[in-house]
Amino acid sequence: MLKPNSLKQALYKALPVLAENPDMMRIFIDEGVIAATLAPSLSFENRYTLNVLILDYRGDINLILVPLAAWLRENQPDIFTTGDGKGFTYISDINTGDSQDLSISLKLTERTLVQQEGARLYVRNVGEPPEPEPVERPTELYINGELVSQWHE
Repeated sequence: MLKPNSLKQALYKALPVLAENPDMMRIFIDEGVIAATLAPSLSFENRYTLNVLILDYRGDINLILVPLAAWLRENQPDIFTTGDGKGFTYISDINTGDSQDLSISLKLTERTLVQQEGARLYVRNVGEPPEPEPVERPTELYINGELVSQWHE
């Protein structure tokens, strides 16, 4: 899997205190599920909850949440389109003093491609597909080669 380590590195870059104190952050995976079909390939999708624990954090929570949202926009953009809003959740335990323990849960997916060549299996983890290029909005509709509708924006 690529995303757990990618997220860890992104948080280290965004929050130097985590890079300087790596014991403050723990990352683990819960509720892992493999989604596969009976297609000829053994390729599958990993679906899991990535839990990020940040312990004894003394800064503004937005210094964590905003870099996390930026990472998600690039690495799991569909997390923001789920109507239930449960793809990105967190809990904060306010400690004595000015620190807090944060538990962040992210519902992530990753594709694994499996290619068989003879008796050999080649496995490759795949990142998110690139975002689609902007498309030109249509202004004409043709059916069977005949212009049936035209509009202007």
